[in-house]
Amino acid sequence: MQIVFRVDASLQIGSGHLMRCLTLAGQLKKERNAESLFISRNLEGNLNYLIMQQGYRLYVLPSADVDTTLKGYGKWLTVKQTVDAEQTQKVLQKMNVEYLIVDSYAIDETWEKFIHPYVNNIMVIDDLANRKHDCDILLDQNYYIDMKTRYDGLVSSDCKMLLGPQYVLLRKEFYEVKKNLRVRDGNIKNILVFFGGSDVTNETMKALEAIELLDRKDIKVNVVVGASNNNKGSIESFCIKKENMQFYCQVNNMAELMNEADLAIGAGGTTIWERCFLGLPAIVIAIAKNQIQICEDCKEKGYIEYLSVYEKVKAVDICQAIKRMCLGRLTEIQTSCQLEEIDDRWIKNIFASCKIS
Repeated sequence: MQIVFRVDASLQIGSGHLMRCLTLAGQLKKERNAESLFISRNLEGNLNYLIMQQGYRLYVLPSADVDTTLKGYGKWLTVKQTVDAEQTQKVLQKMNVEYLIVDSYAIDETWEKFIHPYVNNIMVIDDLANRKHDCDILLDQNYYIDMKTRYDGLVSSDCKMLLGPQYVLLRKEFYEVKKNLRVRDGNIKNILVFFGGSDVTNETMKALEAIELLDRKDIKVNVVVGASNNNKGSIESFCIKKENMQFYCQVNNMAELMNEADLAIGAGGTTIWERCFLGLPAIVIAIAKNQIQICEDCKEKGYIEYLSVYEKVKAVDICQAIKRMCLGRLTEIQTSCQLEEIDDRWIKNIFASCKIS
Protein backbone atom coordinates (compact mmCIF):
# COMPACT_ATOMS: atom_id res chain seq x y z
CA MET A 1 0.00 0.00 0.00
CA GLN A 2 1.45 3.33 -1.10
CA ILE A 3 1.12 6.22 1.35
CA VAL A 4 2.33 9.75 0.57
CA PHE A 5 2.75 12.51 3.15
CA ARG A 6 2.75 16.21 2.22
CA VAL A 7 4.23 17.96 5.24
CA ASP A 8 6.87 20.60 6.00
CA ALA A 9 9.08 21.64 8.88
CA SER A 10 10.91 24.96 9.21
CA LEU A 11 11.94 27.61 11.67
CA GLN A 12 8.53 29.22 11.24
CA ILE A 13 6.46 26.03 11.16
CA GLY A 14 8.37 24.12 13.82
CA SER A 15 8.77 20.34 13.96
CA GLY A 16 5.40 19.15 15.29
CA HIS A 17 3.65 18.53 11.97
CA LEU A 18 6.51 16.44 10.63
CA MET A 19 7.01 14.49 13.86
CA ARG A 20 3.39 13.36 14.05
CA CYS A 21 3.51 12.32 10.39
CA LEU A 22 6.66 10.29 11.03
CA THR A 23 4.85 8.64 13.94
CA LEU A 24 1.92 7.71 11.71
CA ALA A 25 4.20 6.47 8.94
CA GLY A 26 6.05 4.25 11.41
CA GLN A 27 2.85 2.62 12.64
CA LEU A 28 1.52 2.17 9.11
CA LYS A 29 4.75 0.37 8.24
CA LYS A 30 4.61 -1.81 11.35
CA GLU A 31 0.91 -2.69 11.27
CA ARG A 32 0.21 -2.80 7.51
CA ASN A 33 3.64 -2.92 5.85
CA ALA A 34 2.73 0.32 4.10
CA GLU A 35 5.36 2.06 2.01
CA SER A 36 5.53 5.79 2.74
CA LEU A 37 7.00 8.63 0.70
CA PHE A 38 7.35 12.17 2.00
CA ILE A 39 7.03 15.35 -0.04
CA SER A 40 8.56 18.33 1.77
CA ARG A 41 9.75 21.71 0.64
CA ASN A 42 13.30 22.93 1.12
CA LEU A 43 12.53 25.58 3.76
CA GLU A 44 14.89 27.31 6.18
CA GLY A 45 15.30 25.09 9.23
CA ASN A 46 13.75 22.04 7.56
CA LEU A 47 14.20 18.60 9.12
CA ASN A 48 14.30 16.59 5.92
CA TYR A 49 17.30 14.68 7.20
CA LEU A 50 15.09 13.09 9.87
CA ILE A 51 12.84 11.65 7.17
CA MET A 52 15.81 10.02 5.44
CA GLN A 53 17.32 8.89 8.75
CA GLN A 54 14.16 6.92 9.44
CA GLY A 55 14.41 5.19 6.08
CA TYR A 56 11.63 6.89 4.12
CA ARG A 57 11.85 8.07 0.57
CA LEU A 58 11.85 11.84 0.29
CA TYR A 59 11.00 14.15 -2.58
CA VAL A 60 12.14 17.71 -1.90
CA LEU A 61 10.20 20.57 -3.47
CA PRO A 62 12.50 23.47 -4.42
CA SER A 63 13.08 26.44 -2.16
CA ALA A 64 11.51 29.71 -3.24
CA ASP A 65 11.37 33.32 -2.15
CA VAL A 66 8.19 33.98 -0.22
CA ASP A 67 5.39 35.14 -2.52
CA THR A 68 4.58 38.62 -1.16
CA THR A 69 0.88 38.22 -1.97
CA LEU A 70 0.52 35.37 0.55
CA LYS A 71 -1.09 36.07 3.91
CA GLY A 72 -1.28 34.32 7.27
CA TYR A 73 -0.48 30.62 7.23
CA GLY A 74 -0.26 30.82 3.44
CA LYS A 75 3.28 32.13 3.88
CA TRP A 76 4.30 28.73 5.23
CA LEU A 77 4.29 27.24 1.71
CA THR A 78 6.29 30.24 0.36
CA VAL A 79 4.41 29.70 -2.94
CA LYS A 80 0.72 29.79 -3.93
CA GLN A 81 -1.28 26.63 -3.28
CA THR A 82 -1.75 26.12 -7.03
CA VAL A 83 2.02 26.14 -7.56
CA ASP A 84 2.60 23.71 -4.69
CA ALA A 85 -0.17 21.44 -5.97
CA GLU A 86 1.26 21.37 -9.49
CA GLN A 87 4.72 20.49 -8.14
CA THR A 88 3.21 17.79 -5.92
CA GLN A 89 1.16 16.38 -8.80
CA LYS A 90 4.32 15.83 -10.83
CA VAL A 91 5.59 13.56 -8.05
CA LEU A 92 2.29 11.68 -7.79
CA GLN A 93 1.42 11.24 -11.48
CA LYS A 94 3.26 7.94 -11.96
CA MET A 95 2.25 6.48 -8.62
CA ASN A 96 -0.79 4.55 -7.38
CA VAL A 97 -1.39 6.36 -4.09
CA GLU A 98 -3.91 4.81 -1.73
CA TYR A 99 -3.73 7.63 0.82
CA LEU A 100 -2.28 11.11 0.53
CA ILE A 101 -1.90 12.48 4.05
CA VAL A 102 -1.70 16.27 4.28
CA ASP A 103 -0.53 18.09 7.41
CA SER A 104 -0.24 21.82 6.74
CA TYR A 105 -2.12 24.87 7.96
CA ALA A 106 -1.36 26.49 4.57
CA ILE A 107 -3.33 23.93 2.54
CA ASP A 108 -7.09 23.89 2.02
CA GLU A 109 -9.68 22.75 -0.53
CA THR A 110 -7.97 24.73 -3.33
CA TRP A 111 -4.93 22.45 -3.19
CA GLU A 112 -6.90 19.33 -2.35
CA LYS A 113 -9.35 19.65 -5.27
CA PHE A 114 -6.42 19.92 -7.67
CA ILE A 115 -4.73 16.81 -6.22
CA HIS A 116 -7.78 14.60 -5.56
CA PRO A 117 -7.97 13.12 -9.10
CA TYR A 118 -4.41 11.74 -8.72
CA VAL A 119 -4.93 9.78 -5.48
CA ASN A 120 -7.53 7.34 -4.15
CA ASN A 121 -8.05 9.10 -0.82
CA ILE A 122 -6.96 12.31 0.91
CA MET A 123 -6.56 12.38 4.67
CA VAL A 124 -6.10 15.77 6.35
CA ILE A 125 -4.51 16.25 9.77
CA ASP A 126 -5.73 19.54 11.19
CA ASP A 127 -6.62 21.32 14.43
CA LEU A 128 -7.54 24.82 13.30
CA ALA A 129 -11.02 24.27 11.86
CA ASN A 130 -10.67 27.59 10.04
CA ARG A 131 -10.93 26.61 6.35
CA LYS A 132 -12.73 24.22 4.02
CA HIS A 133 -11.25 20.84 3.04
CA ASP A 134 -11.91 18.51 0.14
CA CYS A 135 -10.88 15.28 1.86
CA ASP A 136 -12.14 11.78 2.61
CA ILE A 137 -10.85 11.67 6.20
CA LEU A 138 -10.06 14.40 8.70
CA LEU A 139 -8.05 13.75 11.86
CA ASP A 140 -7.99 16.25 14.73
CA GLN A 141 -6.38 14.59 17.73
CA ASN A 142 -6.95 17.44 20.17
CA TYR A 143 -9.51 18.04 22.88
CA TYR A 144 -11.86 20.97 22.38
CA ILE A 145 -15.07 21.73 24.22
CA ASP A 146 -16.84 21.90 20.84
CA MET A 147 -14.74 19.28 19.06
CA LYS A 148 -17.79 17.40 17.68
CA THR A 149 -19.11 20.44 15.80
CA ARG A 150 -15.99 22.49 14.96
CA TYR A 151 -15.80 21.25 11.37
CA ASP A 152 -19.49 21.60 10.53
CA GLY A 153 -19.70 23.20 7.09
CA LEU A 154 -15.96 22.83 6.46
CA VAL A 155 -15.99 19.24 5.13
CA SER A 156 -18.49 17.21 3.14
CA SER A 157 -21.13 15.13 4.91
CA ASP A 158 -19.44 11.89 3.85
CA CYS A 159 -16.00 12.86 5.20
CA LYS A 160 -14.92 10.47 7.96
CA MET A 161 -14.15 12.46 11.11
CA LEU A 162 -11.55 11.21 13.61
CA LEU A 163 -11.81 13.61 16.53
CA GLY A 164 -10.32 13.70 20.00
CA PRO A 165 -7.39 12.31 22.01
CA GLN A 166 -8.32 8.69 21.30
CA TYR A 167 -6.65 9.29 17.93
CA VAL A 168 -3.56 11.06 19.26
CA LEU A 169 -0.36 10.24 17.36
CA LEU A 170 2.06 9.09 20.05
CA ARG A 171 5.42 7.52 19.28
CA LYS A 172 6.15 3.95 20.34
CA GLU A 173 8.58 5.09 23.06
CA PHE A 174 5.69 6.52 25.09
CA TYR A 175 3.91 3.17 25.26
CA GLU A 176 7.13 1.44 26.27
CA VAL A 177 7.75 3.92 29.09
CA LYS A 178 4.11 3.72 30.22
CA LYS A 179 4.68 0.05 31.08
CA ASN A 180 7.14 1.15 33.80
CA LEU A 181 5.60 4.47 34.76
CA ARG A 182 7.14 6.07 37.83
CA VAL A 183 4.84 6.84 40.75
CA ARG A 184 5.15 10.54 41.65
CA ASP A 185 4.78 11.56 45.29
CA GLY A 186 3.68 15.17 44.77
CA ASN A 187 7.09 16.70 45.45
CA ILE A 188 9.03 18.56 42.78
CA LYS A 189 12.55 17.20 42.46
CA ASN A 190 12.86 17.22 38.67
CA ILE A 191 11.58 19.78 36.13
CA LEU A 192 11.57 19.21 32.36
CA VAL A 193 11.73 22.29 30.11
CA PHE A 194 10.81 21.78 26.44
CA PHE A 195 9.17 24.23 24.03
CA GLY A 196 9.29 22.31 20.77
CA GLY A 197 11.77 22.04 17.94
CA SER A 198 12.48 25.66 17.07
CA ASP A 199 11.10 27.81 19.96
CA VAL A 200 11.37 31.00 17.90
CA THR A 201 10.40 33.29 20.80
CA ASN A 202 12.92 31.65 23.15
CA GLU A 203 10.47 30.62 25.87
CA THR A 204 13.09 28.13 27.01
CA MET A 205 15.32 30.88 28.36
CA LYS A 206 12.33 32.59 29.97
CA ALA A 207 11.53 29.36 31.82
CA LEU A 208 15.14 28.97 32.95
CA GLU A 209 15.15 32.53 34.28
CA ALA A 210 11.96 31.68 36.20
CA ILE A 211 13.59 28.64 37.75
CA GLU A 212 16.54 30.81 38.77
CA LEU A 213 14.11 33.17 40.53
CA LEU A 214 12.79 30.16 42.41
CA ASP A 215 16.26 29.66 43.94
CA ARG A 216 15.88 25.91 44.43
CA LYS A 217 19.24 24.33 43.67
CA ASP A 218 17.91 21.01 44.95
CA ILE A 219 15.62 20.68 41.90
CA LYS A 220 17.19 19.01 38.87
CA VAL A 221 16.28 20.66 35.57
CA ASN A 222 16.45 18.84 32.23
CA VAL A 223 16.41 21.30 29.32
CA VAL A 224 15.60 20.01 25.83
CA VAL A 225 15.83 21.98 22.57
CA GLY A 226 15.51 21.01 18.93
CA ALA A 227 18.30 21.07 16.38
CA SER A 228 16.58 24.00 14.62
CA ASN A 229 16.56 26.17 17.75
CA ASN A 230 18.58 29.28 16.88
CA ASN A 231 19.21 30.00 20.57
CA LYS A 232 20.55 26.58 21.46
CA GLY A 233 24.12 27.85 21.91
CA SER A 234 23.21 30.49 24.48
CA ILE A 235 20.84 28.09 26.26
CA GLU A 236 23.57 25.47 26.50
CA SER A 237 26.02 28.07 27.85
CA PHE A 238 23.48 29.09 30.49
CA CYS A 239 22.92 25.49 31.57
CA ILE A 240 26.64 24.67 31.76
CA LYS A 241 27.02 27.31 34.47
CA LYS A 242 24.31 25.73 36.62
CA GLU A 243 25.06 22.58 38.60
CA ASN A 244 21.43 21.46 38.61
CA MET A 245 20.72 21.97 34.89
CA GLN A 246 21.34 19.44 32.11
CA PHE A 247 21.18 20.48 28.45
CA TYR A 248 19.96 18.17 25.67
CA CYS A 249 19.58 18.80 21.92
CA GLN A 250 17.32 16.80 19.55
CA VAL A 251 16.76 13.84 21.86
CA ASN A 252 15.17 10.51 21.02
CA ASN A 253 14.27 9.65 24.62
CA MET A 254 11.67 12.32 25.40
CA ALA A 255 9.33 9.81 27.02
CA GLU A 256 12.09 8.74 29.39
CA LEU A 257 12.82 12.34 30.37
CA MET A 258 9.11 12.97 30.93
CA ASN A 259 8.90 9.92 33.16
CA GLU A 260 11.78 11.22 35.27
CA ALA A 261 10.14 14.63 35.70
CA ASP A 262 7.71 15.74 38.40
CA LEU A 263 6.72 18.87 36.49
CA ALA A 264 7.05 20.05 32.89
CA ILE A 265 7.19 23.58 31.53
CA GLY A 266 6.41 23.80 27.84
CA ALA A 267 4.16 24.64 24.91
CA GLY A 268 0.77 23.46 23.73
CA GLY A 269 0.16 21.17 20.78
CA THR A 270 0.89 17.44 20.60
CA THR A 271 3.22 17.66 23.61
CA ILE A 272 0.15 18.21 25.80
CA TRP A 273 -0.99 14.66 25.07
CA GLU A 274 2.49 13.16 25.48
CA ARG A 275 2.67 14.64 28.98
CA CYS A 276 -0.90 13.66 29.83
CA PHE A 277 -0.31 10.09 28.67
CA LEU A 278 2.53 9.78 31.17
CA GLY A 279 0.63 11.62 33.92
CA LEU A 280 3.08 14.51 33.95
CA PRO A 281 1.67 17.81 35.29
CA ALA A 282 2.61 20.80 33.16
CA ILE A 283 2.78 24.57 33.18
CA VAL A 284 1.88 25.52 29.61
CA ILE A 285 2.45 28.63 27.51
CA ALA A 286 0.91 28.98 24.05
CA ILE A 287 3.76 29.76 21.64
CA ALA A 288 1.51 30.22 18.60
CA LYS A 289 -1.98 31.49 17.89
CA ASN A 290 -3.22 28.03 16.95
CA GLN A 291 -2.37 26.70 20.42
CA ILE A 292 -4.49 29.19 22.37
CA GLN A 293 -7.87 27.46 22.04
CA ILE A 294 -6.41 24.03 22.79
CA CYS A 295 -4.73 25.37 25.93
CA GLU A 296 -7.78 27.27 27.13
CA ASP A 297 -10.08 24.27 26.71
CA CYS A 298 -7.59 21.90 28.35
CA LYS A 299 -7.24 24.31 31.27
CA GLU A 300 -11.03 24.38 31.65
CA LYS A 301 -11.01 20.58 31.76
CA GLY A 302 -8.21 20.62 34.35
CA TYR A 303 -5.60 18.89 32.18
CA ILE A 304 -2.93 21.62 32.40
CA GLU A 305 -1.89 24.76 34.26
CA TYR A 306 -2.16 27.23 31.38
CA LEU A 307 -0.69 30.70 31.86
CA SER A 308 -1.37 32.57 28.61
CA VAL A 309 0.06 33.25 25.16
CA TYR A 310 3.81 33.80 25.24
CA GLU A 311 3.90 37.61 24.88
CA LYS A 312 1.78 37.98 28.00
CA VAL A 313 3.91 35.70 30.18
CA LYS A 314 6.99 36.88 32.08
CA ALA A 315 9.58 34.86 33.97
CA VAL A 316 8.06 35.93 37.29
CA ASP A 317 4.67 34.50 36.19
CA ILE A 318 6.25 31.12 35.54
CA CYS A 319 8.05 31.29 38.88
CA GLN A 320 4.77 31.97 40.69
CA ALA A 321 3.14 29.06 38.85
CA ILE A 322 5.91 26.71 40.00
CA LYS A 323 5.38 27.90 43.58
CA ARG A 324 1.65 27.12 43.27
CA MET A 325 2.58 23.64 42.13
CA CYS A 326 4.83 23.22 45.14
CA LEU A 327 1.94 24.23 47.42
CA GLY A 328 -0.46 21.53 46.23
CA ARG A 329 -1.65 22.45 42.74
CA LEU A 330 0.71 19.79 41.34
CA THR A 331 -1.42 16.91 42.63
CA GLU A 332 -4.62 18.37 41.22
CA ILE A 333 -3.15 18.62 37.72
CA GLN A 334 -1.43 15.24 37.98
CA THR A 335 -4.74 13.53 38.75
CA SER A 336 -6.75 15.18 36.01
CA CYS A 337 -4.16 15.01 33.22
CA GLN A 338 -4.14 11.21 33.03
CA LEU A 339 -6.61 10.81 30.17
CA GLU A 340 -8.15 7.37 30.02
CA GLU A 341 -9.12 7.78 26.38
CA ILE A 342 -5.46 7.87 25.28
CA ASP A 343 -4.10 4.38 24.75
CA ASP A 344 -2.17 2.36 22.20
CA ARG A 345 -5.29 1.52 20.21
CA TRP A 346 -5.10 4.78 18.26
CA ILE A 347 -3.63 3.27 15.12
CA LYS A 348 -6.28 0.52 15.15
CA ASN A 349 -8.94 3.18 15.64
CA ILE A 350 -7.67 4.90 12.52
CA PHE A 351 -7.51 1.64 10.56
CA ALA A 352 -11.04 0.67 11.56
CA SER A 353 -12.51 4.11 10.89
CA CYS A 354 -10.81 4.51 7.53
CA LYS A 355 -11.08 0.86 6.45
CA ILE A 356 -7.35 0.67 5.82
CA SER A 357 -6.68 -2.99 5.05
